[in-house]
Amino acid sequence: MFGLNFSRKLSDDAELSLRGSVEGRPAGGVRISVFEYEESRFQEREAESVDECFPLKALPTITWINVIGAHQPEVVGKIEEKLNLHPLVVEDIMSRERRPRIEYFEDYVFITLRMLRVEGAEISSENVSLIVGPNYVVSLQEREGDVFDPVRVLIRSSKGKIRRMGSDYLAYSLMDAIVDGYFSVGEGWRDDR
Repeated sequence: MFGLNFSRKLSDDAELSLRGSVEGRPAGGVRISVFEYEESRFQEREAESVDECFPLKALPTITWINVIGAHQPEVVGKIEEKLNLHPLVVEDIMSRERRPRIEYFEDYVFITLRMLRVEGAEISSENVSLIVGPNYVVSLQEREGDVFDPVRVLIRSSKGKIRRMGSDYLAYSLMDAIVDGYFSVGEGWRDDR
């Protein structure tokens, strides 16, 4: 999808452990969930810290790290350190007012776009950032609640092709869920008229 070859073949004895240090604990209001998967299996868990997530990027599996609370400087700083992010990417993650775009870097692709969803009678809007590497995607959200449940269901159930594909397909699936959320908002608005 991005013109980058991020595919990796797994060995049968690929280790699927989720170990790491407990340094860099998330600040209040921050939640980190981790999906690690390959075609035949997956693991899902809540991470205690940013630090414990990043040894996973060395594994041959696909790892999705979803960070809720992207406005916390300590958390974004740890992610910057672990992924060697460009300072302007960090600035974009921290900014609440930005335009959708894709930027290509040597080791990752940075994507930012706006997520809309219906919350009762209100429409919620927030920026979501995706950092796409060879075998990982880090998604950063401002607050709890998103439109990613269909992607989670596909990973958990091994339906569709998501667990046979690479991190680029995971990023595509997350962006597709965001775009599908626009239609839900539009349909709700149309029904109210």
